[in-house]
Amino acid sequence: MKRPRISYIDPATTDAAMQAEFARCATYGTPRPESQAIRAHVPAAFWSFANTWRDVFHTGIADHGIKELCRLYVSRSVMCEFCGNQRSMKAAGAGTVIEDHVRDLINFETSPQYDEKQKAALSYAEAITWDLPVDDKFWARLHRNFSEPELVEIGYFIAITMGQQRWLRTLDIEHHQVLVGQGGSMAPGYETEDALKRTKADPEYWAKKKPARTDQAAE
Repeated sequence: MKRPRISYIDPATTDAAMQAEFARCATYGTPRPESQAIRAHVPAAFWSFANTWRDVFHTGIADHGIKELCRLYVSRSVMCEFCGNQRSMKAAGAGTVIEDHVRDLINFETSPQYDEKQKAALSYAEAITWDLPVDDKFWARLHRNFSEPELVEIGYFIAITMGQQRWLRTLDIEHHQVLVGQGGSMAPGYETEDALKRTKADPEYWAKKKPARTDQAAE
């Protein structure tokens, strides 16, 4: 397994509050403990991310499943394997995001897997991720499907997760390296270190297929 470009902080060396959050990460994921063990070099960064994820991703005003689809779209687009191999236990438990959804993310606009609201949100994620030009028709679609507070939360969340994923993909971090033995929020086929290795060795592993760029936002 690759070693990270920035060292992991040992959770046992942190204070009680951070150790409790690390335990939550190991059990429930999103974020997983490895990414937080990098952020823990700066406790303010650790808590900024933990609190943002709690308040804007796990809770908040917009549908959690919609935000999880946007998060996974970003993962597939920027090729962040660490993030793309996780799933929200909340969304999976509610049945709002299933593996069939994940497989068709890059082709969301023509896929029968998504309803109009999901497609509108994914077009938002696409435009932000790829820096695409947008117009009145694009925004009219978003306003038909979401309130303005929802658009603020979803847009903010997409921006936060895109920036974090672009950073994490440069760090060579991997799952099952910090607080090992728990597979909270891991996608099917990635629950253990051995399962992760087998899945990544498969010729059909998702990150072996580069996503096609687009030059116009879906409308």
